Amino acid sequence: MTPRQRIIAALERKPLDRIPIDFGGTNETGIAGVAYANLRRHLGINVRPLRLLDLYQQLAKVEDEARRFAGGNCAPLVYEAKQYRPWTLPDGTPCEVPSRFQPVREQDGSDVLMGPHGKPLLKRASDGYWFDPVGPLCPGMDSIADIPKFMPMIKIMDRATYIDETLDDLAARAQRLHRETDYAVVGQFGGHVFAAAQLLRGMANFMCDLVADKPFARALMDTLADVHIEEFEHYIAAVGDYVQVVHVADDLGAQNGPQISPELFREMVRPPMERLYKFIKQRTDVKVFLHSCGSVYKLIPDLIEMGVDILNPVQVSAADMDTARLKREFGRDLVFWGGGCDTQKVLPFGAPQQVREEVKRRIDDLGPDGFVFAQVHNIQPGVPPANLEAMWQAAQEFGAA
Repeated sequence: MTPRQRIIAALERKPLDRIPIDFGGTNETGIAGVAYANLRRHLGINVRPLRLLDLYQQLAKVEDEARRFAGGNCAPLVYEAKQYRPWTLPDGTPCEVPSRFQPVREQDGSDVLMGPHGKPLLKRASDGYWFDPVGPLCPGMDSIADIPKFMPMIKIMDRATYIDETLDDLAARAQRLHRETDYAVVGQFGGHVFAAAQLLRGMANFMCDLVADKPFARALMDTLADVHIEEFEHYIAAVGDYVQVVHVADDLGAQNGPQISPELFREMVRPPMERLYKFIKQRTDVKVFLHSCGSVYKLIPDLIEMGVDILNPVQVSAADMDTARLKREFGRDLVFWGGGCDTQKVLPFGAPQQVREEVKRRIDDLGPDGFVFAQVHNIQPGVPPANLEAMWQAAQEFGAA
């Protein structure tokens, strides 16, 4: 089977030659630049500069040599930059970043990225490996009447200011990926509603809004859903012939349970998210992939009813996220994309043999059908290349038919 055929068969629960693997096919199944630099040295891939694809998370652009080594079956379709410039990773490793990415270096060694409003947008601490939001992105948006004033920021929530590709550029690359490679193509659309509202208002403010000012909270999420629906109409017309999966994201879980009660989720958050997902499914036959970290077990029946086909990252270390139970209860309705190896403890801190045992356990639980193997979320700095090699070798060995 070709990689694309393998992914499609997994999504449709058809017979497979082996369980498909995703390495770098999304912004949640990738690898931090520092870890990727170590992996490249381990594999002898040094023929071109290392590029960062996601500056917020400091993720590297995975090259074909590394993807093939991992047994990867997917390629990401994301907006990229047209021009790059030299930069350095937090550990001093040379790399390239989009030319428009121009963070300000502060006296304490931290990097701050300014937003279009002229205020700090993201910040990487001097001893940090990625960027974090700096307060509410829209200070002063406190009521329904304020929302129209901040539409420019709302409309770019899923597009970094340093990315300059157009939809035409994206469509041309989607066509090339479809015609010139045999990878499955994952269209990374975005579609943040709940998480975007948290960023716009500030997480603490918005969590209070959900209870103390429900009309405002709902109006903000409805506005975000409207913006995404309008964008998706153009997006799917441009790339719909070339993608097999549409990727949306909205973190709903925490380590010990959902961020909010299932009742509040159903009252406030589900309606705008469901409206977006139903619209996506009306416009395309490709599968809807939802990325949501944490413990989402209590919300999974809702997600299935909302139109979610694929759940990622399957955070196995979170409460109630036992892989055997998830497969038993929801395997007929959901494809699990991830959950193949715990990234909180096992992958960074375990020995290669422990990684192999973890991979076998998760494949036994989640496979063989309706499962795409990937580690739980992105590979973080400090993960030994030997552990990555053990993970992918085990996935190919134990995932064989």
